[in-house]
Amino acid sequence: MGDHKNRPYIFITFVKDNKRMAKAKTSFFCQNCGAQASKWLGKCPTCGEWNTFVEEVIQIEAADRKQFSPSIKAAVAIKLDQIIAIAEPRIDTHNNELNRVLGGGLVPGSVVLIGGEPGIGKSTLMLQVALTIHDLKILYVSGEESDQQIRMRAERIGQIHTDCYILTETATQNIFRQIETLKPDIVIIDSIQTLQTDIIDASAGSISQIRECAGEMQRFAKQTNTPVILIGHITKEGSLAGPKVLEHMVDAVLQFEGDRNYGFRILRSIKNRFGSTSELGIYEMMSTGLREISCPSEVLINHYHEQFSGVAIASTIEGIRPMLIETQALVSTAVYGTPQRSATGFDLRRLNMLLAVLEKRCGFRLGSKDVFLNIAGGIRVDDPAIDLAVICSILSSGEDISIPLKTCFAAEVGLSGEIRPVNRIEQRLAEAEKMGFEQLYISKHNTHNIKSFGIEIIKVNKIEEVFSKLFG
Repeated sequence: MGDHKNRPYIFITFVKDNKRMAKAKTSFFCQNCGAQASKWLGKCPTCGEWNTFVEEVIQIEAADRKQFSPSIKAAVAIKLDQIIAIAEPRIDTHNNELNRVLGGGLVPGSVVLIGGEPGIGKSTLMLQVALTIHDLKILYVSGEESDQQIRMRAERIGQIHTDCYILTETATQNIFRQIETLKPDIVIIDSIQTLQTDIIDASAGSISQIRECAGEMQRFAKQTNTPVILIGHITKEGSLAGPKVLEHMVDAVLQFEGDRNYGFRILRSIKNRFGSTSELGIYEMMSTGLREISCPSEVLINHYHEQFSGVAIASTIEGIRPMLIETQALVSTAVYGTPQRSATGFDLRRLNMLLAVLEKRCGFRLGSKDVFLNIAGGIRVDDPAIDLAVICSILSSGEDISIPLKTCFAAEVGLSGEIRPVNRIEQRLAEAEKMGFEQLYISKHNTHNIKSFGIEIIKVNKIEEVFSKLFG
């Protein structure tokens, strides 16, 4: 071996480029509630759900934050009695069902989130609203469809006017540039899951992107007093896609639902800071768009010319709207060892409770029977006043005796078999009389404030009384 001292050496110096070799900043977000963590967690400490954390790339630079902020002023605390209450008129959407659910119309500066299943009609409803408001400038932003597709849908609806502007864009910075140019009175975003901002280096639809884009839209609405309507997707469980904080940020959350096998659509209010959450709007999906149903009782009741067993009519109230609902029941002998219990549009647990009341308190042997219950029209009813109609339809099917056509019911059934009173009985009576019914079964404790009506009121106290009066 030679002398190593005389060997030449080459020294290589590695210089790290901090800009190119900088590691992307990531964080973990809970898909259920939006909680953030520095590492992956099996169970979310905020909402308690398992396996909901996903990793997302985030890179927020202070110099690159280009949020919509036309004027930034420091907030000053003032006394409550010094605040001047200004009653701003609501914006009429020219859609009576939507106005009812919103509490009278759109509030200036509010953010409304509308969710629903794919293909249920969310985009059709919002485009129809945008095309019917003729006295305001509407900006319809679509990140899912092209302008040609929107034009074809507008022609199918049959309403086209020049005050509705269409923008096919997903970048929020470009959307705000168009907003500054057009200065619209109402902004519709279809949908919030397709938007993407440069502030967050993550893919569109991720939790961080949805949260940041919704925050930008909220700041824009509050600073400019412009109402913003956001269309949102839902998950397979039926909840709104994205972080739970999205529902907390907006002022109103509306759920657009319906059965694909039926043409009816229900617009429910889940959250509303400016109105009641018990309201609902009913539409019918047609080839020319969504038709408002001002009288739901006419379409939710099948006007038979002959009597069928297992059919009972209930007088219910949704929000401030009375309506008549058709309840259908089928009772048959169980083929298998365990009898089946099925309910469509009605709470299955409450159905089991009513069947237990019939079995224990009234002596009707239904333990070995299959019981199927269906609320006609594809809608879901939560009003306790439908209990008596459910009981009567089950007894009618079990005995195979039909209920008179002009008879309806409005009462709650207790665990001891008693018929309990319900609220707003006069509105239920008025709706039944308007639809041509001749008899209404109610609780005997519900008659102290009833005015004179042209319909016969039958007062009952127990299920046995109802059975004897109906079926002898």
